[in-house]
Amino acid sequence: MTPADLSRTVLHAVRRAVDEDALRAPVPARVRVERTRPGGSGDYACAVALQLAGPAALPALEVAAILRERVAAEPGVGRVEITGPGFLSFTLDAPAAGDRAVLDAVREQGLAYGHGDALREELLQFHHAREVRAAVTAHAVRRLVVAQGARVRVSCEEASDPDWARLGVTVDAHGTAPVPLTGIRPVPAGVTAGELLERLGPDAARWGLLRPAGHDRAALGPELLVQGEANPLFRVRYAHARARALTRGAALLGFTAGHAPYAETVPDSESHAGPAPSAEPLPDSESHAQHTSGAGHAPHTPYGEGPLPYDGAARPLLDLIADHPGVLLAAARHRAPDRVARQLEAVAHAFFDFHDSCPPLPAGDEKPSAAHRARLALAEAAGTVLAGGLSLLGIRAPEHL
Repeated sequence: MTPADLSRTVLHAVRRAVDEDALRAPVPARVRVERTRPGGSGDYACAVALQLAGPAALPALEVAAILRERVAAEPGVGRVEITGPGFLSFTLDAPAAGDRAVLDAVREQGLAYGHGDALREELLQFHHAREVRAAVTAHAVRRLVVAQGARVRVSCEEASDPDWARLGVTVDAHGTAPVPLTGIRPVPAGVTAGELLERLGPDAARWGLLRPAGHDRAALGPELLVQGEANPLFRVRYAHARARALTRGAALLGFTAGHAPYAETVPDSESHAGPAPSAEPLPDSESHAQHTSGAGHAPHTPYGEGPLPYDGAARPLLDLIADHPGVLLAAARHRAPDRVARQLEAVAHAFFDFHDSCPPLPAGDEKPSAAHRARLALAEAAGTVLAGGLSLLGIRAPEHL
């Protein structure tokens, strides 16, 4: 069960309680579910009972008890607890089952993973100045809200700069609007589109304009072109390219992605000690120098010979992929493409941590195993999330770097 699934499950429980007359309160349009903070109880929590207590004229603890009874029986929910003044805390069944559902969703939806219809009832009209950062931001916001089902129209105060087209920007209308519209007003870039394109090219220019929050100045220097880990754009695109190279390497070795062969991710305390064995270089230009080396093999799994599929390094990456739809929706609601950029940076960082700790390709004479197939599935999902996020920002995701 993904966070989006859990949110829908809780909302369904509210509707049932209202339909059964156990709760007399308006049904909210959505229920916000958040990952439990460190030290908290369960996997996720929500405050919907506190939200409904006033309209229902009932104590929040009583509302929480009504909802707990209806959520606890749902598939995928292991335990529901009431904490504090009326928070609902959820512990999901079989962590690996939830992880599998997330990876399946990524594989089935592809680059559209995280898209939805939460904004399907909205007709939005954005207006911006004749300034390159405002134009690029409005274009990215358009893509974000359309991915959530909204209909959008974008207008500019004056005629568009012809160079905006080379940045992928389109504008529907020009001139002063007869009625007030939603303004897109980031801090101006201080340069023209033509200057940015000459110095940086379209991809680095868009990243530089979109990565900072709208109220911050955009850093548009040559660091955006650096081919190294210090450049977040390079790191994000390199993580995507590496994920694609893993798929090609696995095909040459005769295997494809698959699910983890047992119930749940291995905790840190049970993962193998010492560094992971380095992988054989991929053919031709697809080689990637592993940051880890050493001989040792992981302990045997209960399902036969071979390394364990995951260790603790997989958990952050799995969680980020599961949270991705919520990040995209929040970015659309807040008109904040910088949230997507930060999410992609986090996914790239977690991908490399996972990649180096749990190599998806066998090393040396090692044979491909179920563990390698499971690792490859997670690596491929990360690559898909990175490509989809870059696409929403209007930035290319090359297969090779």
